[in-house]
Order: sequence, then structure tokens, then C-alpha cells
Amino acid sequence: MPSFEPTLDAAHARLAAVSPDDYARTRNALEGAVTRLSPYLTHGFLNLADVFAAVNARHPLNNRHKFVFELGWRAYYRHVWAHVGDGIHLSLHGGLLPNDVYSRDFPADVAQARTGIPAIDLAVRTLYGTGYLHNHARMWLSSYLVHIRKVHWHTGAQWMLGHLLDGDLASNHLSWQWVAGTGSSKPYLFNAENVAKYAPADWHSAGTVLDTSYEALNEIARDSPSISAEDVLSNPTVGMDEPIRRVVPAPHTGWSAPDNATASGRDVWLQHPWSLGVSSHALPAGVLRIGVGFDVSHAASPWSERRWDFVTRGLKKQTAHLWWGGVEHLALALQSAKSVHWQCDPHADSALESLRGRLCASMTNPPSSYQPLCLFDPVDVYCGSFSEWWKRTSLKTLR
Repeated sequence: MPSFEPTLDAAHARLAAVSPDDYARTRNALEGAVTRLSPYLTHGFLNLADVFAAVNARHPLNNRHKFVFELGWRAYYRHVWAHVGDGIHLSLHGGLLPNDVYSRDFPADVAQARTGIPAIDLAVRTLYGTGYLHNHARMWLSSYLVHIRKVHWHTGAQWMLGHLLDGDLASNHLSWQWVAGTGSSKPYLFNAENVAKYAPADWHSAGTVLDTSYEALNEIARDSPSISAEDVLSNPTVGMDEPIRRVVPAPHTGWSAPDNATASGRDVWLQHPWSLGVSSHALPAGVLRIGVGFDVSHAASPWSERRWDFVTRGLKKQTAHLWWGGVEHLALALQSAKSVHWQCDPHADSALESLRGRLCASMTNPPSSYQPLCLFDPVDVYCGSFSEWWKRTSLKTLR
């Protein structure tokens, strides 16, 4: 199982191991040469420009390479999020069935990895055990939940977001919509044959509800009644009966309330959970680095203990203090600082802009923020499809 250390060294080691041609050839297989860079991208150890530059230096890429397309998908999902805002939590368009057909409750047998379907139960166990899932396994799990069990895509997306170390709101929720058919022209369906083609033998799901034709699965997906847990428990011995893993809106340990005296008269750099990779060489000498967590940023999207641990350990290695609380408390603790700076990220931007507003009223020097380097040129007009966006953008490094 993959493991992820929350350090710049670990991020760069994984980046150095990327083989784009092997990735393009084997990426669909669960044991293929996928990069596993996503936790480091989501939490700001790396950005897309870093990844392209490092890989291109060793393996020259053109803008038609599959690896570059996949970087583009991540940028495209951020493009959609920038244009729809909080609408990312709503279906972009109608799906196969009306919204009210789908349940908002997450099935206990799925959460406990006891459906009896190896591909589903092993996907859940892998997610819990590592905080990571191969993209194909994510698609199988989401397709099963939406189209067979009739769970609303947003319920599943929120559940997965909390457990993934790489849980990026745009990539995660829009991928679920792509599978559900509310963000794509058709839904994604899979069967036991597809699992057998791309997964190891212990994932194979012959003799289960998945062991049928795509025509039959399409009929199931378009039929209102869901298939119950009893209907799919064809091999109960496979289900491992995992304890349900909880997610929480605040870290358990390692953080403290803001301290008004700490930042007084100091140049301060704030590092939030999505900006863990700022090198000390990029900051002014003597700057005080403080890790900050805003309660408002996590209230609606709680995280697993594994993800909180990843972020907390990553920030502890780089900052002198870890502060957790509301915007108003953080503003009070920072108002006597000489200057305050941070890196932008859409997961934290709402809280940071609120903090900026409070600090501008009390500080002589207004806070400053920095945008990470972009790999693709921004597209101002909203593009409803990746292909439309791809035609309008370009790789900055290849111009």
C-alpha cells in the first residue's frame, strides 16, 4: 500500500520517480505506473508548474502527451470551480434520474466494507488504510454507489473527500459528477469484466451484481429503485466489516488558540493546510511562520484523523506555531504584526479574504497574498467541457 510523508523531500522524491511514458501506457491498471503526486499537489507541496518542469527536464513532453492532458484535467476542474463557486456542490445539469430519487444517506455496508463485492470492499479498505485510491478504483466505487445503490453523488463525494489525503474539492466533486452524468454527457458504468482487466485477482468480482452486461447496468442505472444491501451480499465472507471511520471538523491534537503576543512587531507568513510546500528560501529573513486552520473552512467538509495527521505533521515541520480558530480570533492575534503574508488557494481564500478585511482596518501595512505559478493560461470565459477549455488555453512553458 502507498504511504505518504508530509515533507518536501518526499514530494520531490515521488516527483523524481515519475515516468510519463510508463504512466501513459499503464495508468488504467491499479498496479500501473501512476504518479501518486496528488496529495502533494492538493496540499501545496507542489504545483502543476513544478511537476511539468521537473518531468519535462528528464522526459521532454509535448502538449499532446497523456501526462500533460491529466495535468490539464486538474487545471480544468479548478477553472470550473472558479466560475461556479459554491455551485460545485450542486449538479451542473440533470442526470439520469431526478435528484430526489437518490438517497442522501451513506450505506452502512459500504462504509464498513461488507458489501461482499471485492472491488467495492477492497476500495473502501484501501481508502481507510492509506488515504489514497487509484483513480479507477474511485470511479468503480462512485459508479456503484450512484448507479446501483442510488446514493446521491454529493453524499458520496463528501464522504470520499474527508478520507482522501488528496481531497481537492474541485477534482473530487467534479469527478463524481462526471461519473454520475451530471457533469458529463453520459454516466460512467463498469462491470466485473472491467475490474478483471485492470485490477489484481483479489479485486475480481465474478458472481456479484457487477457480473453482468453494460446493457443491464444501464437499465439498472436508469431504474428508480435502488439495489439493497441484501441484493448485493452475494458473498458475505469477502466483506471485512471495517469499523465506520469518523471524520471530524477540527484536528484532535497539536494545535492551539491564537496568541496575541506571538506576532507582535514581526513579519508573519501564514501557512494553511493547502500551502504546506513554501520553501524557507522563498521567504524574507527572520519571517515568523505560523500554521493556521480556520474553523469555517472545515465545518462543512470534515476530515479523517489520517488526513488531519498528514497536515498537522507537515505544518509542524515548517512553522513555529499552529493556530486553530475563527477568523476574528486570528485577526486579533495578528493585528499587531509588522506585516502578514500568505499564499492563495481556493479552499482557504474565503477565510483569508475575511481575515484581510479585518486586518486592513487595524494594520498600517495591509496583508499581501501570493498566487502560485500557473502551468496553463487562464481562460476567462466559462467552458462547460474539457475539450472547449483545452482549445482556449495553452501551456505557458511551451509558448
